[in-house]
Amino acid sequence: MYIKQIIIQGFKSYKDQTVIEPFSPGTNVIVGRNGSGKSNFFAAIRFVLSDNYNQMSREERQGLLHEGSGSAVMSAYVEIIFDNSDDRFPTGGKELILRRTIGSKKDEYSLDRKVVTKNDVINLLEAAGFSRSNPYYIVPQGRVSALTNMKESDRLNLMKEVAGTQVYEARRAESLKIMNETNNKREKIDELLGYIKERLAELEEEKEELRGFQDKDRDRRCLEYALYYQEQQAFQSQLERIENMRQNGLESTEQIRNELKDAEKTIAKLDAEITKLTREMDLLKIDRRQLDEERRKTAKDKAVSELKVKNLFDGQSAAAQAQQQHDAELKAVRKEMADSKHELERITPVYAERRKKENEIRLQMDTAEAARTRLYNKQTRSSQFKNKAARDKWLRDEIEDLRANIMSQKANKMTTAEDVTRVENSIQQLEAEMADLRSQLEGFGGARDDLEKDAAKARDVLNGLQDEKQLLKIRYDPKYEKAFQQVFGKVVVCRTLAIATQYARSHGVDAITPEGDQASKRGAMTGGYIEPGRSRLEAVHALNQARDSHEHLQSQLEELGHRIEQKGQQITQAMGELQKAEQKLRHLQGGFDPLRNQLSSKHAYLEREKAHLEAAIKRREKVEKNMKDFTETLAAHEAELSSEFKKALSPAEERQLSELEKQVDELQKEWNETSRQRGEVERRKQILEANISENLEQRLNQLISQEIENTVSGPSGNLKEAQRELKRLQKVADEVETKLQETETQIEQLSGKVARREASKAENEQHLQEISVKEAKQRTLIEKSQSKKAVYSAQAADAAKAIRDLGVLPDDFSKYENLDSKQIDSRLKRVRNALKKYQHVNKKAFEQYNSFTSQQDQLLKRRTELDASQRSIKELIEHLDERKDEAIERTFKQVSKEFATIFEKLVPAGHGRLVIQRRTDKRQVDPEESDDVQRGNVENYTGVGISVSFNSKTLDEQQRIQQLSGGQKSLCALCLIFALQQTESSPMVIFDEVDANLDAQYRTAVAALLQSISDEAGTQFICTTFRPEIVLVADKCYGVTFSNKASSIDVYSSEEALNFVDGEAKGR
Repeated sequence: MYIKQIIIQGFKSYKDQTVIEPFSPGTNVIVGRNGSGKSNFFAAIRFVLSDNYNQMSREERQGLLHEGSGSAVMSAYVEIIFDNSDDRFPTGGKELILRRTIGSKKDEYSLDRKVVTKNDVINLLEAAGFSRSNPYYIVPQGRVSALTNMKESDRLNLMKEVAGTQVYEARRAESLKIMNETNNKREKIDELLGYIKERLAELEEEKEELRGFQDKDRDRRCLEYALYYQEQQAFQSQLERIENMRQNGLESTEQIRNELKDAEKTIAKLDAEITKLTREMDLLKIDRRQLDEERRKTAKDKAVSELKVKNLFDGQSAAAQAQQQHDAELKAVRKEMADSKHELERITPVYAERRKKENEIRLQMDTAEAARTRLYNKQTRSSQFKNKAARDKWLRDEIEDLRANIMSQKANKMTTAEDVTRVENSIQQLEAEMADLRSQLEGFGGARDDLEKDAAKARDVLNGLQDEKQLLKIRYDPKYEKAFQQVFGKVVVCRTLAIATQYARSHGVDAITPEGDQASKRGAMTGGYIEPGRSRLEAVHALNQARDSHEHLQSQLEELGHRIEQKGQQITQAMGELQKAEQKLRHLQGGFDPLRNQLSSKHAYLEREKAHLEAAIKRREKVEKNMKDFTETLAAHEAELSSEFKKALSPAEERQLSELEKQVDELQKEWNETSRQRGEVERRKQILEANISENLEQRLNQLISQEIENTVSGPSGNLKEAQRELKRLQKVADEVETKLQETETQIEQLSGKVARREASKAENEQHLQEISVKEAKQRTLIEKSQSKKAVYSAQAADAAKAIRDLGVLPDDFSKYENLDSKQIDSRLKRVRNALKKYQHVNKKAFEQYNSFTSQQDQLLKRRTELDASQRSIKELIEHLDERKDEAIERTFKQVSKEFATIFEKLVPAGHGRLVIQRRTDKRQVDPEESDDVQRGNVENYTGVGISVSFNSKTLDEQQRIQQLSGGQKSLCALCLIFALQQTESSPMVIFDEVDANLDAQYRTAVAALLQSISDEAGTQFICTTFRPEIVLVADKCYGVTFSNKASSIDVYSSEEALNFVDGEAKGR
């Protein structure tokens, strides 16, 4: 194990981070000029490893920080990296990093980058061989001179310190302190024993008088026990009676609570059922809305289908008949709509009247129920609050909440009123706009008829011209007309093959050209036909005839071309007129469809606005009802606030509660009947409104917008398919109507169930109120009995306490239990009078006597223990003295032996030894003398001297150190340092210019000794020097330089180091 590397930053002259190259495990030499920072480097190592920089003040810590130009250094650290390949440090790592950081306010150690305490560092260093008792592995400047001039007594103390006598002295002092404390305790125990002996003699005289007192006091306690026991039994019987009453009351209360729980469960069950039925009813209402939507859609589709069927059916007759039937249908629809509207106008006031009556009855019923609930709540508050103040506080809080709710409802009322007005205005505007749109739709009929007539006339002209344009290409006998029609009925003669192909593809017919090219509707084409059996002469003859015929036909073709061109112009003119008529008709129809769509959109928006109006009216009614309820509740609370606090309702309130019960039942029945009548009228009203808006108006719009075909050709659609579709839609409409009726029936049934459960809930709430009142009365009785029980319990506890205060009773304490209270009182008075003459007696004589006797025994036992402890401490002190003497003698012998050996290595011609001075005979004792002499009392040692000879082996020629020259003295001191180091071998040694005062020959011997120790023992040396001898044996050299008020260390070669040393020697 050795120092591998050192890193310094901010410490003394080392400002910046200085990372020193790794050291050699052998001898390392550091050279540098005075003031360059060699001593500061040496101080940095001592700063981490030695105890010289402990317990520093803030000024001392600040003095270790670098002071130079530039910014101030706030902290500094020195980090030493050890090579731990031999596991001398018990950390388990191959390296160990020890750092000490210092600042103006901090001083801390870190081990492998983790903060540790100084004690942890000291223990770790001692475990690795850095002894605190022998700190000579670091030798600073002046240490050699100090040892040279050291007195013999100081050398003796140095030997004791190296021997570790400080530990023995500390333990001996601690033992002496304990022994002194033991002697003090023994003296105190002796004083207490004398006092206890005197006190026991006095208590012997007081015990006899105490026996007479105890006999009388025993009778007194027996009589008092009998008296207290009888009182306790009487109180206990009262408590048992109250407990029986309480148990019976608890059973009754338990029964009442069970009834209360049953009623609450019933109410909760009814609430759950009402919630469930309400939820089911809401779902049915959703179904009803969906069925209404489906009915509207089905009615619309049905109207379209009926119109289509009618159009298809009417299309089979003449246009006049179709128009007549269309007018009749339109008249019938308008009549049916008028009848429906008349009936709707008739039943709407009836519906409004019944709805108004239903709301009035509902309002009366809600008012009665609210009044009944307020009376119930008032009745409940008699048990809810303990006094009028608590009730009034609660009522004031409720009044504040009600006033806030009333203000909120007023705002809601204004909002709902504005919504109703806004929706009503919107409905009126929509109805006016729809009326205008219908008048526009009805005006479309005349314009459309005129355009249809013009278009039909144009088609007739165009068709006549097309007939004239056709040419006759096939001639046949009229009697074969059917056969020719079968074969050539779907054959078209075209001028070119391209035209033939186009007609065959577009019209699905076969086409042929005059040249014989054929285009089939199936896509195949064929060319002309040549019969190979005919001769060429016949062909030439036929060709000539054909030329003659061609010339004749050519002239006819030119004539026909002129005619065709004329007819083409006429056709073009007729087609232009037809296109104009059709364009006008399309424009008219294009304007009709957006108008019809706009009317349909307005109608849908009107229906939504009506629904919004109905919802807004309901919200307004609900707000008005809430305001009425809150106002009445507020008035009731204010009236109750000014009334007295009573435990029950007044007779007038009881009568009012009974009348309200009857009134609620009657109003419930009346409301059910009125609701049923209103429902019948409402269903008829809904049917009429749905028929008008979803059927008749749709049919009327369809009839108005119907396009009447003026041609007598058959219908454009399939009548059977349309009839089947109409039948399907009729079936769907019937199914939807049936489901809607079933849903209405279910909603009515659920409404009835909800009403019945509401009535049952009201009955159970009344029963719950009655049970609550009964339970409150029972609780009051129990509380009164508990008050009495508390009084009797306190009295019984007092009697029991009095019995306990009597203390331990005599064995015959029950002998007076059968006496009555008067006899007990009489005897108790006599006994108390007899006890008066014993007032001066010491009632604790027996206890005090026993206590002092016990204390005497304990003190005697404690004194025996202290005597044994004192003997043990004396033996320990004697043992420590022996061990200390042995350690000193052993250390002196070992150091003396190493001193002689090292001196002989450094001065081969001489001899040196250490000599102990005694106080008794003032004679010298050589360590080589017998063990009997060495085992003399160490306390007689007065010092350690040094006796050497530099040129003789005999003892007679030896000199004392005071007789030597300066260089010889330094050599002797250095020998002593090496001897101390060898006594407890250290893994490394650090010298700071220890060869400064040596002669040249001895510096060479010291350098050889360093190399020998390093090679043999593996000890690492780090030395600073100005001499070349150690440089010559160094394994690695370093040079310290100083620049810009900061030091730095670099690696030097041996030649560079020697040149530096030689230069310094010449400079001196």
